[in-house]
Amino acid sequence: MVKSMRLLSADIRKNRAIYLMVLPVVLYFFIFKYMPMYGAVIAFKDFSPAKGIWGSTWVGFDHFTAFFKSYYFVRVLKNTFLISFYSLVFGFPAPIMLALLLNELRHKWFKSIVQTVSYLPHFVSIVVIAGLIIDFTNRDGIVNTVITFFGGESSTLLNDASNFRTIFVSTGVWQELGWSSIIYLAALSGINPELYEAARVDGAGRLRQIGSVTLPGIVPTIMILLILRVGGLMEVGFEKIVLLYNPNTYETADVISSFVYREGLAQGNDYSYTTAVGLFQSVLNFVLLIGANSFSRRLTGNHLW
Repeated sequence: MVKSMRLLSADIRKNRAIYLMVLPVVLYFFIFKYMPMYGAVIAFKDFSPAKGIWGSTWVGFDHFTAFFKSYYFVRVLKNTFLISFYSLVFGFPAPIMLALLLNELRHKWFKSIVQTVSYLPHFVSIVVIAGLIIDFTNRDGIVNTVITFFGGESSTLLNDASNFRTIFVSTGVWQELGWSSIIYLAALSGINPELYEAARVDGAGRLRQIGSVTLPGIVPTIMILLILRVGGLMEVGFEKIVLLYNPNTYETADVISSFVYREGLAQGNDYSYTTAVGLFQSVLNFVLLIGANSFSRRLTGNHLW
């Protein structure tokens, strides 16, 4: 133990600049990610702000039981899973395909234009994005203009519960497509050019080179990102949901995070109950992360730990 501490101390002195660079990141995660975990204990208490966390009455798993027995349990669980699953199915392969297409471009100016245009939606505020979606899907919006042009009927699309998931997932793919492709482009740049030369010598065309060289070269990156994505499968950010949904679409739009926001802050102050719901969601994601990591390790040899 003493020897390890001495080695660590010597390494800190030797690489002082590197440790100073990483210090803000460590402090950020400690303050905003680890310290708030202390408050998760209120999921097992009848929390009262006046009594404080430790002064509140311990109720055990009562809040979890209440959520499991509630009418909303199946609905929010189903909506969260379906929206995340559709986002994974359609949103995960899209940046990979964009990166592969950009990698094949030989005109650098055109490649730069495509990258810039595809990156832009990521930097636009989610409030602005939601406003655009609402305007485009209104009865007199551009989407309905196209629908009526082809003989359909105009309607306020976001008031129809059956349309919500399609609109949410498709706009999410559009918003993050370019930004998500950056890491794949970085992985593609690390592939040895000699592998492509060897493939061409063997008579491989463009498609064969992609299948034999490009995709195998980025499989480790794809699997690591897939593991992380599956680990967050039961988590859908509430901001966009809250900005787009309404009582008419709760049936297909209400997810765990929006339910927690509405029940815990917007309509009441039942902090313990909503903390229990959020903790349940985190446990589900943790189980999915462990499962995805084990599956990837056995199937491809790529894993997080």
